[in-house]
Amino acid sequence: MSNVFVHSGAINDDPSLGLDWIISPYSPTPTIIEAAKKLYDNHTVEDITRHEADKVSTDKTINYILNVIKQSRENKQKSICFVTGVPGAGKTLVGLDVAVKQSYQDGDKFIEDEGAVYLSGNGPLVAVLTEALAVDNQKKCKERCERKNLSDSRREVSKFIQIIHRYRDNMLAKIKNPVRNGVLEIDPDKAIKLAKSGYGEVEHVAIFDEAQRSWTHKIKRGGTYGNKLKIENFPYSEAAFLIWSLDQREDWATIVCLIGGGQEINTGEAGISEWLNALNDKFKHWKIYISDKLTEKEYADGRVNELLSKNNRVTYSSNLHLGVSLRSFRAESLSAFVHSLLSFNPDASEWYAKIKDRYPIMLTRDMDKARAWLRSQTRGSQKAGVLVSKAAAIFKPLAVSILEQGDENAVHWFLEDKNDVRSSNYLEDAVTEIQVQGLELDYTCLLWDADIRCYNREWRFYNFNGKTAWREETGRTDSSIERRKYMLNAYRVLLTRARIGMVICVPKGNNNKIPGGFPENPTRLPEFYDGTYKYLKSLGLEEI
Repeated sequence: MSNVFVHSGAINDDPSLGLDWIISPYSPTPTIIEAAKKLYDNHTVEDITRHEADKVSTDKTINYILNVIKQSRENKQKSICFVTGVPGAGKTLVGLDVAVKQSYQDGDKFIEDEGAVYLSGNGPLVAVLTEALAVDNQKKCKERCERKNLSDSRREVSKFIQIIHRYRDNMLAKIKNPVRNGVLEIDPDKAIKLAKSGYGEVEHVAIFDEAQRSWTHKIKRGGTYGNKLKIENFPYSEAAFLIWSLDQREDWATIVCLIGGGQEINTGEAGISEWLNALNDKFKHWKIYISDKLTEKEYADGRVNELLSKNNRVTYSSNLHLGVSLRSFRAESLSAFVHSLLSFNPDASEWYAKIKDRYPIMLTRDMDKARAWLRSQTRGSQKAGVLVSKAAAIFKPLAVSILEQGDENAVHWFLEDKNDVRSSNYLEDAVTEIQVQGLELDYTCLLWDADIRCYNREWRFYNFNGKTAWREETGRTDSSIERRKYMLNAYRVLLTRARIGMVICVPKGNNNKIPGGFPENPTRLPEFYDGTYKYLKSLGLEEI
């Protein structure tokens, strides 16, 4: 039986004690989609930063960034802010709020020349937010008896929420080709130069969400960025090119980088180092404002102090760190627990004990039990869904399919209600860390596959060949070490997507034998999963 906590006002002789608590409004933490709707509708973040139990404000971070933008405009200078935060701390909301406040300075009118754009490389996130805001905007216009097509609403939203690849490729199309002597230049025949502010192909302010996921110049689906448009000798990483793009403004510009620690999940993602290297080597006139937490090990492997040791344009500020999870008051210690779990830290059990009464994390080896638990927990419009890593291989025996790639699929999975078979609530289609990063559900089921296995409190990493067998990732090359890091980070992302609670399902595997004594399915042997299950069980996770 779980512990029962009694409010002091209920047993005290003074009836006035506890009265404020009783009459206080119920203010549940909204999902990122609900929050974005509220923000866009009212042009304010104030109402969406309230907790169910705690008063947590992102105002200090937003105001700090807006002040940097103001100083940059007044002093005609270039600046960049690095904002850090734990999973669910509200980095995306901070970025959206800055974009909206900067773009709608005069109320309902969009400011074309001084506006800001929120950019993300996360296609599903941009697609889901854009569609949710556009549909909501059209609905409100209809309620006010205003005629507005859904396409017009989408176009309006896309002014300040964009996919980073399109933004980047628009600038790639404007440069001189081929590149001479490693120097990028705007082709004047392809762009319009303004009298005072330089080339107006980009906004004065750009917010890059999940900036640690910017790519190196060497790896991007088999080639450099320039290769996509056949630009010879393209010299820049994505981070350097994005800074260069804003640098084409001759008057002023501000970049805001929103950074999640330890969440690079694709080979070729450069992390924060590429941004710092570019600022050190190529853009020495830019002022740098940096979170004082960026020096910790989960960012650039703890090398930030080293990378910036000779840079005298750096200002450190605690105002650029979001340390408390807004995803749910129950999840405030979740990131610490997940970090300890994945690192085999001895305090993992202690962290779990702190959160289990407010944030349930259940364990099972039966997918049917996991589904039953999720359905018993969700109420009303709450969302539940199944999550897997992109390296996961074989869940057909568990009646789970991995959702096909494509932003439209993600839109339906996140936005449709429980009556639509495409909805996450049907618990039939699972999404990967690529599709769910930056978004969240109320409850999740993480299906833990054989790609990461626990043996004697050590993770071992495997890739499935798509046919008959798993291959262990054991190489000592930089690329192999990176792949193992990204595989572990995938589970870090998946373990932090639930706002209220989650269940972890570690399959039993297949122990059946065919005549002759051979395994019925050698790709799903019990020993692939047993070590992981025993480790999670040892942390005290309650089993369904």
